[in-house]
Amino acid sequence: MMSILQISWLALAIPAAFAAPAHKDKTTTVKPVKRVQLGPRPYWLVDQMEDGPLKKRLASCSEMEMKPTAWSISHRGGGVLQFPEETYASIMAGTRMGAGIQECDVTFTKDKQLVCRHDQCDLHTTTNVVSIPSLNAKCTTPFKPATNSSSADATALCCTSDFSLAEIKTLCAKMDAANQNATTPQEFLTGTPAYRTDLYAKTCGPVLTLKEFISIVDGLGLRFTPELKTPRVPMPFPAGSNYTQTAFAQQMIDEFKAAGVSPKRVYPQSFLYDDILYWLKAEPAFGKQAVLLDERADYEGMEVAIAALPTYARAGVKIVAPPLPYLVSVDKKGKIVPSLYATTAKKLGLKIITWSLERSGWLSDQEHGGYYYASIASVIKREGDVFNLLHVLAQDVGVLGIFSDWSATVTYYANCFGLVF
Repeated sequence: MMSILQISWLALAIPAAFAAPAHKDKTTTVKPVKRVQLGPRPYWLVDQMEDGPLKKRLASCSEMEMKPTAWSISHRGGGVLQFPEETYASIMAGTRMGAGIQECDVTFTKDKQLVCRHDQCDLHTTTNVVSIPSLNAKCTTPFKPATNSSSADATALCCTSDFSLAEIKTLCAKMDAANQNATTPQEFLTGTPAYRTDLYAKTCGPVLTLKEFISIVDGLGLRFTPELKTPRVPMPFPAGSNYTQTAFAQQMIDEFKAAGVSPKRVYPQSFLYDDILYWLKAEPAFGKQAVLLDERADYEGMEVAIAALPTYARAGVKIVAPPLPYLVSVDKKGKIVPSLYATTAKKLGLKIITWSLERSGWLSDQEHGGYYYASIASVIKREGDVFNLLHVLAQDVGVLGIFSDWSATVTYYANCFGLVF
């Protein structure tokens, strides 16, 4: 027979991601955060910089009272290095680190309710769905274990459109990861990258609806940037229904209108140009702050992406949001400078938002930041170089704001250089 101590230890050892939700959705008791708390990371990053004027300036701000700023935009909540994305915990972490704009990636359930998930089909990596047999069976591709064959990794594909909202509300959010060598569903739920942590992921935070997200962020007194996620299922959904892409786009706006949120506080986003055009025509009060997410160069090349910018501007698009590497390059002297994409967008009068800082792991390893630093990898040597990138984006490119997985870093720079608004 086990002792009380052994039983207590066993309870702690059971991953909460396999349990029922541990708390109710927190949507009615949220109040504005009055004191920004950045934690040690931005100060540590300054210490890691090469000696020079920028390091000296940033170090001089170490004892400032930090304030929230819309220049610091949460990505998936803004606390993703340590908290499960798109959750109350991540939103609160990003907000306490000074993010003035909060993001919800909006997708739909089987019963056409709107929820916050970064991808319509990421439930198998961001929740415990594969460990619940009755729900795993409903996934587009239920969990399949890895085999000894090198070409047979563990697989699963679970989409919000596979489940009703009631079913999704039984799930627990977790750090976005999967173990491709898994032979059991429980093993599949592991695999969090080493530069993140599961330290705060062992409580069961529920998946948020868009309505809950609006209530939380409204209570915090912040601005909103909902992203209409490109559907991973054919539209209309289901086939033959009237739930078209435009109906989906309108539904997202309607939830803000129903909540009484001023369009001035909302920056709707989409990768689909047609969504932006729809909002400009059907919902101009929201459309004039719509953000066109642009990753066209990834698929068609940078020349094509730059050539499309005048078309966007003529159509009335005001804000474009390319990824970080689109906006910077390295000149012959080894200096980070604005790219042709950035200078072209500015000449056209387009405002720029970019994504996503603090998503790259280590900058000092052989990958030098990977995708998000691809255009400047040759001059990325140490962790503190993140501030060299931020400095060019702020002072030379003049971006309107920056999405970050760890809001404190952007907030620190913004406060130090007076970008508080």
